[in-house]
Amino acid sequence: MIRFENIEFFYLLFLIPVFIGFYAYRSMWRKKARERFGSQVLMYKLMPNISNFRSMVKFILVMMAFVCMVIAMANPQLGSKIEKAQRSGIDLMIALDVSNSMLAQDIKPDRLNASKQAISNLIDKLEGDRIGIIVFAGHAYTQLPITTDYAAAKMFLNTVYPDMLPVQGTAIGEAVDLSLSSFTDNEHNKAIVIITDGENHEGNAQESVEKALEQGVKVYTIGMGLPEGGPIPMYKNNVLTGYKKDREGNVITTKLNEEMLKQLAAAGDGFYVRANNSQAGLNLIFDKINELEESEFESKMFTDYEDRYQAFIFMALIFLLIEFIIVERRSKWSDRIKLFD
Repeated sequence: MIRFENIEFFYLLFLIPVFIGFYAYRSMWRKKARERFGSQVLMYKLMPNISNFRSMVKFILVMMAFVCMVIAMANPQLGSKIEKAQRSGIDLMIALDVSNSMLAQDIKPDRLNASKQAISNLIDKLEGDRIGIIVFAGHAYTQLPITTDYAAAKMFLNTVYPDMLPVQGTAIGEAVDLSLSSFTDNEHNKAIVIITDGENHEGNAQESVEKALEQGVKVYTIGMGLPEGGPIPMYKNNVLTGYKKDREGNVITTKLNEEMLKQLAAAGDGFYVRANNSQAGLNLIFDKINELEESEFESKMFTDYEDRYQAFIFMALIFLLIEFIIVERRSKWSDRIKLFD
C-alpha cells in the first residue's frame, strides 16, 4: 500500500504548463531572432552545430527532474511492516445527556460543556481501554462506536451539542439499552457511565439498568447540576436571547434529579457522583471502574509506513546530470554516434 505524507506539494505540478509555455515562447523568440539575420538556409550554413532537438531533450530532462523532486517532497510511503498489537482493558460506554436542560449554567461553563471537558480528560487517561459514546435526549443515538481510537473519540465528542437531537426529553433507559447493544460479543468487563441531570426522564430506566447488570455490565451515574438548579438559556446564532419560560411566562428552573440517579447506580451495582464546579465526578468513577479486572482485547493489525522519497531524489539527480552532459550544439563525436539525429 502506498500513500503520500505531504500531498499538498503536488500543487507544484501546475507549474509545468507554465514552464512549457515559457520554453515555447523562448524557442519562437530565438527562431525569429535568427530569421532577422538571414534566411534559414543561410543561418544553417553559418551555425551548422545548432540543434533544436537537443534543446528540447534538455528541457524534457529538467521537467522530469522537477516531477521527481515534487514526488520526493510529497514523501511517498510504503506499508512494508504489519504487526500485531495486544491491548488490555475494559469496554466503557459513555451515555451523555444532550437535552436543553444540560445548557443550564449552575455548573460552569454549563452542564454539557463541563461534561464534555470531563470526558475529554478521561480519554487522556485511558490506556488500552475501549470507549464509545451514546448521546440521548428524547431518543438515544450512537455518536461513536466502541473504539481504541482516542483521537477519533475526542473529535466526535467536540461535535456534540443539544440541537443535534430534534426530540427533547431524557431517555435514560433507551440510552442504556443502546449501550448494551453497542458492546461487542466478548468476555471483556464492561461498564456504562450515564451523565445527566436526570430531569424529565422517560421510560423505565430501572429495568434497563437491571438488565445491564444481569449481563455483567455495571452502571455508574454522574449527576450534572446543583440542588438549587438554574434556568435554561436560549440562544440564537450563539447569542443569549433569554431563558426558557413556561406557559404562564415564568422562567423554568431545571433541577438535578439526584434521588433517581442514586437509585439507578444502586440497581446497576455501580457508583453515583454529583458534579460541582470543581470537578465533574468522572475521575472518581474511573477509579471505581479501574477496580474491574482488565481483559485482553483482540489483536489489532496495523501497518508501519516507510519513507521512499530517496529514490525520487536519486532519479532527479540522474536526469539533471544527463541534462548537464548534453550540450545544445552538435559535436563531431556525437555526429558519429547518431544519438540524437
